[in-house]
Amino acid sequence: MISINKLSVNFTGDFLFKDVSFVVGDRDRIGLVGKNGAGKSTLLKIIHKELQPESGEIVISAGHRTGYLPQEIHCNYTTTIWEETMTAFVEQRNIERKIGSVTQSLSDRTDYESDEYAKLAQQLSDLNDRFHHLGGATMEGDAEKVLLGLGFRKTDFSRPMMEFSTGWQMRVNLAKILLQQPEIILLDEPTNHLDIESIQWLEDYLASYDGALILVSHDRAFLDRVTNRTVEITFGNIQDYKCSYSTYVQQRLERIEAQQNAYENQQKEIAQIEKFIERFRYKATKAKQVQSRLKLLDKMDKIEVDEIDNSHISFRFPPAPHSGRVTVSAENATIGYDNLEVLKNIDFHLERGEKVAFVGRNGEGKSTMVKAIVGELQPMSGTVQLGHQVVIGYYAQNQAMLLNPNKTVFETIDEIAVGDIRPKIRTILGSFLFDTEDTEKKVAVLSGGEKSRLALAKLLLSPFNLLILDEPTNHLDMQSKDVLKSALLQYEGSMILVSHDRDFLQGLSTKVFEFRDHAIKTYFGDVYDFLEKKKVDSFHALQAQDTLQKGDAVQQKVSTNKQNWEKKKEREAIDRKKNNQVKRLEDEIAKLNKQKAEIESKLADPEHYSAEIASGELYAAYEKILDAINEKEEKWMEIQM
Repeated sequence: MISINKLSVNFTGDFLFKDVSFVVGDRDRIGLVGKNGAGKSTLLKIIHKELQPESGEIVISAGHRTGYLPQEIHCNYTTTIWEETMTAFVEQRNIERKIGSVTQSLSDRTDYESDEYAKLAQQLSDLNDRFHHLGGATMEGDAEKVLLGLGFRKTDFSRPMMEFSTGWQMRVNLAKILLQQPEIILLDEPTNHLDIESIQWLEDYLASYDGALILVSHDRAFLDRVTNRTVEITFGNIQDYKCSYSTYVQQRLERIEAQQNAYENQQKEIAQIEKFIERFRYKATKAKQVQSRLKLLDKMDKIEVDEIDNSHISFRFPPAPHSGRVTVSAENATIGYDNLEVLKNIDFHLERGEKVAFVGRNGEGKSTMVKAIVGELQPMSGTVQLGHQVVIGYYAQNQAMLLNPNKTVFETIDEIAVGDIRPKIRTILGSFLFDTEDTEKKVAVLSGGEKSRLALAKLLLSPFNLLILDEPTNHLDMQSKDVLKSALLQYEGSMILVSHDRDFLQGLSTKVFEFRDHAIKTYFGDVYDFLEKKKVDSFHALQAQDTLQKGDAVQQKVSTNKQNWEKKKEREAIDRKKNNQVKRLEDEIAKLNKQKAEIESKLADPEHYSAEIASGELYAAYEKILDAINEKEEKWMEIQM
């Protein structure tokens, strides 16, 4: 259990927290929520003893350990994936060595009846009990299960940590925390480094975890599945809700509304009392009543309405300029780096206005495909081509990190703004929550969320008809994500979305491309249609092995996108058939008209074609052509009608 009493943290003269108090139970699943900069990460660091508060205290039950996963790590690993993971079992390894030492001592002794021998035997028994209690006998199996669940392959286990990106190294750190099984797990944005399948595995793992969990996440679906309590940090205070995130959102609105109603009623009551006091203040006959009402005002607990932070980004993408029917096409494309083939013999095309989601395990080629589309990576073989007049708006996965840290916020936009957009720079920055003072800040001092907002602001500086967003929601808070999603729903151009955030993806795409085993598989519908299909596929595969796993089904209702798409394609197929018939008839009519014109030309020159004219063959052919033209034109009219 954790007891937080009157906690206060002061940064640069402003209180991040002031006299914050709450208790965490042994089985609580708490989601810490609040805007970027509210202090969520700071609170986790204080609980883990990485930071000290200005005042107040945190009391953790004796014997309770904390396991902490930060947002970012800065490590120089020299170990392999497996070696680093196995460092989680420090206590088990120590006990294992002690068991070996005591066993050797017992085998060297012959005084079987002595007290010393009995003490050693009892010590060995205690060590063995502790070793098995900590899962020492299944260390390797447990480590393999967790690593596979977090997306590693067995062939990765022997590879050096330095070969992997920071995101994959974070997964190893997460694996170590889960294997250590601390009584309290603290996770700061864990889903930023996981793909959809790994997130679902982690959800199931945490569901059976026997301890307390406090996590910071902007993944609404993850919070709903994992947490049963929500602690909101706002304006230096906390509000505690005994429910998951979606229920908290509703209860929060209801609470604020109730507070507002109570506040207004109390203000009316206060106004009536003050009116009475003012009216009868100087009348001796009413002195007693006036004093009574003055005391009532003094004793009254004034109702305050909790402040709501309504600041949020506000923007719309510029209108998409016209482009050709096909936006992107890939034909027999093999794409990779040096001699490593990430994607092999890929064929796909994206039509004008289509919106697709790229999903799959990290490292399967989603970002590689994106780099090939934007021209940062040339295919090893085959082609990846843009359609006619396609203009790309691109938000890279590390876009925020690509910003020049030495430039100010204003300079970052000013250096690429041209024409009519220049006078609107401060307006654009203001819509992304950068006030006048913020615009003079260096990029280097911005938070992750602020850098992401600045990178998004750069997208508004020129119009495009193909929008590519690679993990755009990392570091964005809930409100900012909702505004971004709203803008994407209104965007009329083509779009490719790479994301692991199920709630964000829902409703944004009509087609899902799954990247797996160097290939791309297409699913129609949105992300929950894809997950439903994958659940069925997984069920059949597991049933064949008779090793069904327990897990919650996807709670979302399968969207109608798939049915709508199928109906749309059926209509398009009918239209294509009719259009083909029309074109064929028009070609045939044009051919017949050409023959008709040739005969008319001959009939107009009887000196050269007198024999053919005299035989009547030309007139017969002419009549036949006229009949054919009439027949074709009637069919053409029927189809057009």
